[in-house]
Amino acid sequence: MPTCLETTGPHDRFMLRAAKLALRGRGFTAPNPCVGAVLAKDGQIVAEGWHKAHGGPHAEVECLADARQKGVDPASCTLYVTLEPCNHQGKTPPCTQAILAAGVRRVVIGCADPNPHVAGGGAEALRAAGLEVVLAVQEALCLDLIDEFLIWQTTARPYSILKMASTLDGKIAARGGRAQAVSGPESQADVHRLRAQVQAVIVGGNTFYGDNPQLTCRLGPDGLPHDSKGGFCQPLAVVVTSTLPKAYSTFNLLRQRPGQVLFWTSEYSAKTPLADELRERGTLIWGLPELHGPGGQGLAFAGAFERLCAEFGCHRTLCEGGGQLALSLARQELVDEFVLYLAPRVLGDAEGKSLFAGEAVQSMEDTLNFRLAVAESCGDDLKLTYKPRRS
Repeated sequence: MPTCLETTGPHDRFMLRAAKLALRGRGFTAPNPCVGAVLAKDGQIVAEGWHKAHGGPHAEVECLADARQKGVDPASCTLYVTLEPCNHQGKTPPCTQAILAAGVRRVVIGCADPNPHVAGGGAEALRAAGLEVVLAVQEALCLDLIDEFLIWQTTARPYSILKMASTLDGKIAARGGRAQAVSGPESQADVHRLRAQVQAVIVGGNTFYGDNPQLTCRLGPDGLPHDSKGGFCQPLAVVVTSTLPKAYSTFNLLRQRPGQVLFWTSEYSAKTPLADELRERGTLIWGLPELHGPGGQGLAFAGAFERLCAEFGCHRTLCEGGGQLALSLARQELVDEFVLYLAPRVLGDAEGKSLFAGEAVQSMEDTLNFRLAVAESCGDDLKLTYKPRRS
């Protein structure tokens, strides 16, 4: 996993591999965190595992099973795991029992389990059994892996991802606003991998009317998202707009899947005959309260996110802009992860559409501040993943 973190310690290389494995389970383990694990011996990784699905074996158990299949004795290895092993009975037995039964003598842990009901229990149980336990290796990276788990544990809303693509001068479109790709084909394919990991894709009204998007996940036969029964499952399409379209207009979303479309609009617009006509086609309309005052203007989104979680089981959402919606979500502290595809292009037009827009800010003291979590190449583009600064 390419990151902005240094890898100078003796354990870092193995923990970075475990973290990369953990991401393979993203989108499938909710509401549990994604976790990765490796066994290392004589400076080499000899077995690997990750938590693949909610209710399935945890990463440590998968890794130990991989070792058995390869004829590797775990007792002669060091186990690296991104999250503190569980010491309680849930949908699966405690991982600490599996570790002890395998004869592992040393465990290196990325970050402690933040769940207040079990915090520290796994590491303490292993130490009490005589194992050497090393804590907080690549801790910041491993904490980022469970950010969504923390959101699910402490709020009633989904984990919110904001995705945008821009030129080097921060423009997402030319002044005419005509739908044109900013990023390269590799980044565009990567967006569909993001869509495969969420249950709802959100766009603003300008994007809906200007780009006529489909908001579907198109990964190909071997990479399509599936529901718990193995069937194909597209994310819900959410459009934020104060101006609702006609029910039988030619927009792709309304022609192709009106029953999978949800409009977030003002409470007034949600009560109009136009809204009723859309509902007759199976389209959902939610009226959202409006904000007024120093905290911002526009629609208040927190309650709508909570409804997505409660009514549709949405654990993750992906917002794809535009600039005004992106800024509104950020101002309302509803951006848990910001993925930016930075294309090596310069528009050079001050009137081009900006990444974030909608306010007249006079001072740098009023900025929204993020921290860089991951930086990696994506074709000719640079994929930058930002997180809110930790309090």
